[in-house]
Amino acid sequence: MAHVKAGGVAKGNKDSVSKRLGVKIYGGQMARAGNILIRQKGSKVWAGVGASMGSDSTIFALKDGTVKFLVREGKQFVSVV
Repeated sequence: MAHVKAGGVAKGNKDSVSKRLGVKIYGGQMARAGNILIRQKGSKVWAGVGASMGSDSTIFALKDGTVKFLVREGKQFVSVV
């Protein structure tokens, strides 16, 4: 009588692929126009001067410069100066 003993073990053994979210270029580093600065879900960090936010809340650089993080009125902003 042939059967597979551990057939039900692998049923719940699946995992989703990570989304690679987070800061891609840190404060003080150089960024070129079009570089992605932060990948995020929702607007945890807001775009400041020289940066813009895409439809999926990704923040990217609009011009070449140095990345700078700052907090104003309880919100965290990222700018390219």
